[in-house]
Amino acid sequence: MREIAFPGFHLMGGTEGSAAGTVGGAAGKREGDGGATRNAHTSQGHHEIEAFVAERVPALQLALTQCIAAAQCAAGGCAVDQHDGTADRIGSEVLAQIPAIRAALAADVEAAYRGDPAARSIAEVILCYPGITALTAHRFAHELWIREVPILPRMLAEIAHSATGIDIHPGAQIGRGVFIDHGTGVVIGETCTIGEGCRIYQGVTLGAKKFERDADGSLRKGTKRHPTLGARVTVYAGATILGGDTVIGDGSVVAGGVFVMQSVPPGHLVANQKAQVRVLPHGEDPA
Repeated sequence: MREIAFPGFHLMGGTEGSAAGTVGGAAGKREGDGGATRNAHTSQGHHEIEAFVAERVPALQLALTQCIAAAQCAAGGCAVDQHDGTADRIGSEVLAQIPAIRAALAADVEAAYRGDPAARSIAEVILCYPGITALTAHRFAHELWIREVPILPRMLAEIAHSATGIDIHPGAQIGRGVFIDHGTGVVIGETCTIGEGCRIYQGVTLGAKKFERDADGSLRKGTKRHPTLGARVTVYAGATILGGDTVIGDGSVVAGGVFVMQSVPPGHLVANQKAQVRVLPHGEDPA
């Protein structure tokens, strides 16, 4: 997935410049280069990327179609080689979304690079940031999920979960330019919606407040159970936001450790009372 999502990155040799340029295939710009040199490098890099993607997409399509067919058969109990062509259609549809996925990931990388003073390069963000790994897997898994492919989207999500500690259900809707910083312990539920430009820190839970039940007592599936974050919302470490009817308005900030079960208007801060600070009595053990 990373090779397809970031094809220009490993071909470039250099990794400076914007994330959009990296993901879209622009060659890294070096100070002192003339405009003609930069244009030539960009054009050459673009053609190399096109050739790279063209070479790998057919093999990817075959593998993806086989995986989709296997998942359908595992869920339906049929033989793997007996499918009606749905897997081929879905595989083609998902691959057709690669440009849109790459554009979304470019915005994610840019948000991480600009939003973290510790980030030294686009290369570092792409290769080292768990949030980018998790979002890369999620954006592909989500395309499978909305096409009702069984099992496979959850497998992609759990592979990313195991690798990063970030648990994103493939059903979650996530806008562009989202930055999941650090990420360990982040949980994003199935029916969660996250707007563009949001920033989420470690230990955040976007979960369900309660589970509705049918008349026979079984859990009702398919209902909106998880919160909605508007655009440019920041949720700091350890915050918990619950409920399908909970909406955090555009530009709001949820402070660390806050427990939220009601909606927040746009442009507001949600925070606990300040911690008490006192002088320890002489001789008291601070432990």
